Amino acid sequence: MRIGLLTDGGSPCAAGEAMLWCDRLVRGLAQHEFDVYALKSAARREERDGNRRAYGRRERRLFVGHFTDLVAAVCAGGDKSDGFAEGLYGLAELTRVHGGLHAALRSEASVRALEAACRAPGAHRAVHAATVADHLAFADLLERALRPLSLGWYGADVLGAVDLCHATSGGAVALPGLLAKRFFGVPLLVTEYDVRLRAHYLAAGDSGPGGLSAPARVLLAAFHGLLAGEVYEQASVITAGSAHVRRWQEKCGADRAKLRVVYPGMEADRFAAVGEGDGTGDPYTLVWVGRTEPAKDLVSLLHAFAVVRREEPRARLRLFAAPPEPGSEATTYLAHCKGLATALFPDGAADGYASFDNAVSFEELGGPGAPGTPGVPGITDAEAYASGGVVVLSSIVEGFPVSLVEAMFSGRATVSTDAGAVVEVIGGTGLVVPARDPRALADACLALLRDPERRERLGAAARARALELFTVDQHLTAFHSSYLELISHSPVRREAAALDADGEPLPFAHPPEAHVPGRWAGSGTASRGRTPRWAEEPDPKLVGAAVTPVSAVSAVSAVSAVSAEEAGS
Repeated sequence: MRIGLLTDGGSPCAAGEAMLWCDRLVRGLAQHEFDVYALKSAARREERDGNRRAYGRRERRLFVGHFTDLVAAVCAGGDKSDGFAEGLYGLAELTRVHGGLHAALRSEASVRALEAACRAPGAHRAVHAATVADHLAFADLLERALRPLSLGWYGADVLGAVDLCHATSGGAVALPGLLAKRFFGVPLLVTEYDVRLRAHYLAAGDSGPGGLSAPARVLLAAFHGLLAGEVYEQASVITAGSAHVRRWQEKCGADRAKLRVVYPGMEADRFAAVGEGDGTGDPYTLVWVGRTEPAKDLVSLLHAFAVVRREEPRARLRLFAAPPEPGSEATTYLAHCKGLATALFPDGAADGYASFDNAVSFEELGGPGAPGTPGVPGITDAEAYASGGVVVLSSIVEGFPVSLVEAMFSGRATVSTDAGAVVEVIGGTGLVVPARDPRALADACLALLRDPERRERLGAAARARALELFTVDQHLTAFHSSYLELISHSPVRREAAALDADGEPLPFAHPPEAHVPGRWAGSGTASRGRTPRWAEEPDPKLVGAAVTPVSAVSAVSAVSAVSAEEAGS
C-alpha cells in the first residue's frame, strides 16, 4: 500500500535519534511505498508560502467568518470543539481555492476578530484581560501553527493519492492528515512517543523571562487542546510509545478503543557481544549512561553514591555522556556536577579517563581513551555498559528510557527511579526506587553490589524481556499489523475510469501490469488504471531513435515543505 508519512522536521532517513524509528519503518517495511512529507524550518518560507495577494471582499468575508468560528472556540476555553472544526476546515477550504492564508492571519481583520472573541459573552475570564500585544502575539503563534494549511497537500496526486496517512506526532504535524481525511477520505494513523499536548500545557504554565502573558498562554493552551482533540477524533488508530504515554493520551481526550501501544524498536545486535558474553563487568562499578541535564538528577545520584562509598569502599561510579554543546544548559549542569563530585570525593573524583583509584569519573561516549595513549578508539555505549556490574538511572522526568533498554540488552542488572515508563519497561527485572530519594537509591545499589547471583539472574531476565518487547522486528510487525487493520476498515476508493454508468466496478479496468509495485510503472492515482509507458505502442516518429534506459526510482519520496513550527515550542 502507499503511505503518506508526516514528520515534524527533516527527513526520516536523516541521522538523529528522534527520527531513527521513522528511518527503520521506511526501510524495514519495503513491501509498502512511503511518501515522506517533512515539515521543516526553511529560510525560504517567504518564497514558499502560498499566494500572498490580498483577499477580495467576498474572500475576506469568508475568512472572517471561518476565523471567528475558530477563535470563538479558543476563547471559550476549548468548550466549543464543533465551532473549532468548522473554522479550521473552512480556512483550509478557503486556502485550497484562493491561497493567501498567511497574509490574512496577520491582517488587521484577524486581530479585530480575535479581540471581539476575547470580549464576547462565554469567553474564558482569563482572556478578557488580553491586550493588543497579547492579540498580536497569539495571532503570530497561530499563523505558525496553521502554516501547513497553506502548503500543497490538496492535490489528488499528493495526499489524495495515498492509501493512508501516518502522522509521527500530534499537533500541527497531523494537520495534513486531517486535510487528507476531510477532502479525500484517507484514513489517519497518529503515533506519539511523547504527548505533544502535555508538553504545550507544561510550557504554558511557565512563562519565563520575557515570555507570554497569562491571557496569551490561556489562548495558546486552548488552541492546542482543541487541535489535539480534533486529531484524536479523526484518527482511526492512535499508537503510543508506552502505556505511560497512552494514559496521558486518554487524559487528553483520546478514545481508548483507538489506542494501541507500540514500543520503539531498538537495535539489539550492538549489545549482543556484551549480553551474551561470559563477563559481567567490574562487580563493584556502577554505570550511568545518558544526557547531562537537570531532569537526570545526577545530584541525587552523587549523594547516593556517597552513601554507597562509605559502606562499600571498593565501589566506583562511572558516568558516560555525549559531550554537550558549548555554552548550553547541559555544559553548566555538567560543571556543577563535577564540582559536587570533587566536594564529596576530594581524593577520588576525576574528569575524563577513569583510573582504578577514582571513585567517580565523568567520561565521554565516543571520546578519547586514556590520556597519553593516542590511537585508542573512543568508548562506545556497549563498552560503557560492559564496564560495570550494575547500571543506574536516577531521572526525575523520563519518557521512554532508552538507556535502560540498552542496559537490558546488555544483560545488566539495573537500579532505576520511578519516572515515566521505567516501571513498565523494567517489568520486575530490576530494582525501582522513588525519585529524589538518595538513601533508597543507595540501598538498592548496595543490595545488588553485595549479591552477584541476584545480579546475574536479573540481568538474564532483563535481556530476555528486552529481546521480546523492544526489538526492531516487533516494532515493524506492530505497525504492519496496524496498517492492515486500518486499511481493512476503510472504504475502497475507485477511480471514475474504473466504474460503469451505475457506479459499479468495471471488469478488467486495470491491466495486470498496473499493479506492479514501484513508481516505474507510473505515478499517482491516475496511473493505476493505465498501461505503463514501457508497454505502450511506440510512437512512429520515434522508431529508430535512441532509447534512454529507465532508471530505478526509490519507493521513498521525500517531500519538503515550509515550516510547521510548533507554536510555543
